Amino acid sequence: MADKTLKVALVQRHVSNNLATNLDANIDAIKQAAANGAKLVLLQELHNTHYFCQTEDSNNFDLAETIPGPSTEKLAACAQENKLVIVASLFEKRATGLYHNTAVVFEQDGSIAGKYRKMHIPDDPGFHEKFYFTPGDLGFTPIDTSVGRLGILICWDQWYPEAARLMALAGAELLLYPTAIGWDQRDDPAEQQRQRDAWITIQRSHAVANGIPVLSCNRCGHEPDPSRQSEGIQFWGSSFVAGPQGELLAEATQDQDDILYADVDMGRSEEIRRIWPYLRDRRIDDYADLKLRYRD
Repeated sequence: MADKTLKVALVQRHVSNNLATNLDANIDAIKQAAANGAKLVLLQELHNTHYFCQTEDSNNFDLAETIPGPSTEKLAACAQENKLVIVASLFEKRATGLYHNTAVVFEQDGSIAGKYRKMHIPDDPGFHEKFYFTPGDLGFTPIDTSVGRLGILICWDQWYPEAARLMALAGAELLLYPTAIGWDQRDDPAEQQRQRDAWITIQRSHAVANGIPVLSCNRCGHEPDPSRQSEGIQFWGSSFVAGPQGELLAEATQDQDDILYADVDMGRSEEIRRIWPYLRDRRIDDYADLKLRYRD
């Protein structure tokens, strides 16, 4: 049987307030990953900027950019130069007053293979994303690339099994989650541990339930609250790659910049789905209530 191993790299980083510095650091990391044999690189959510959603500030819309635009031009050139696929999450300005949290996929030749707009938009203390982002309108549609069909989902999307399932049903061979998630530092250590464990568990469960690998790339480091209403967010890193049975193939630290590598066997999903045929046994005739908000 032909070798179907895909070397992937996840770039986990602290983020500064300087957009140019952040983008340059990501491009340097991509080049390093390429030099080490990676053919697919996943960047963290909103990798060019600090996590501006801690507050509602209309001046932050100045951080948004068009697609294509300055960042996509540099990332496209990097993909072409290094002959790899890049998944990058950007603050998209679609039109005046219309903005999205968007992941862009760059093919090895520098072309844009496709994009995904974040579907589930949170609104929690420290995560005021509904102020900034319009929910996505591109659906749960995988993006075909030279390294496989990629099911891109973003951060809050990772808690929804429906999103992962719909990507799998559309033929996704990998699930990729660019992420920005961390702790409210007022929570005690036990609560913080439960949250991180839940985050890892739910995504590993998507791998198990769908028989496909999962790549989750989170930022790390402390980012202060500009309003000084809280102690800011301590992003917990812990980027990881899981195989189609949820097995951890690689895991980063909680607080250090890292380029996390993993060798993903792209042929193994076929073997797993033969012994765990969840798609075969789904009772689709009895799932209509999934379209309800709640069954009263």
